Amino acid sequence: MTSPHAETLGRARTAAEFAAVIALLDTDLNDAFARKSALAEAEDRAVFGDGDLAAARAALDDCNDAIALLEKTIDAAGKRRAEAVRGEARADIAALGEEIKARAARLGERWRGVHRLVEQLRQELFEADALARGIATANGLFDAAGVSELKVNLTTTRRTAMRGPRAAAPARLSRPALQADRLLLSFLTPGGALDPRPPLGAPVDGVKSKFIPATPSLSERG
Repeated sequence: MTSPHAETLGRARTAAEFAAVIALLDTDLNDAFARKSALAEAEDRAVFGDGDLAAARAALDDCNDAIALLEKTIDAAGKRRAEAVRGEARADIAALGEEIKARAARLGERWRGVHRLVEQLRQELFEADALARGIATANGLFDAAGVSELKVNLTTTRRTAMRGPRAAAPARLSRPALQADRLLLSFLTPGGALDPRPPLGAPVDGVKSKFIPATPSLSERG
């Protein structure tokens, strides 16, 4: 007896294809059980003289054989499907490995870019610091010479130069990346690493502080 859907089962290669064949076989098996029930009733009637007993028993035997074959085929198809699932899982893992390998290569490129930019930032910082120290020295000379209008406000110069659009941080960021981003932003924000608080009364952005020393209360005056 040839297994139903044998040709389709022979062509199946993927887990999905095996699942589709198994679904067809399950339908055939349910139909076979329904036929078996009807044939068993026909056999019972034939025993009491209602019908051909030999034919009824032969039909029931054929149905039982068909059920056995279907069950055997379904079991074999299930094993092949499980094997296909494992094979596809291995293929998925292998594909993921290749993808991660490519991502790692891109990650290395990104970190090299970060290294290059950090070194460039350090060089720019060193040069800016040298210029700022030279200007600070000149400011002292201008004060001594009584020409303070020639002085350059270093804070205003730095803050003006560092104004501008900033890249938006992604919604999800790891803790180390978040800390590094905050550190980098501290170079740009007032009060950050490059922007110490000026002494009380010192001009900031060209505006002299309006700080007024506290006056003693009446009780303190005696």
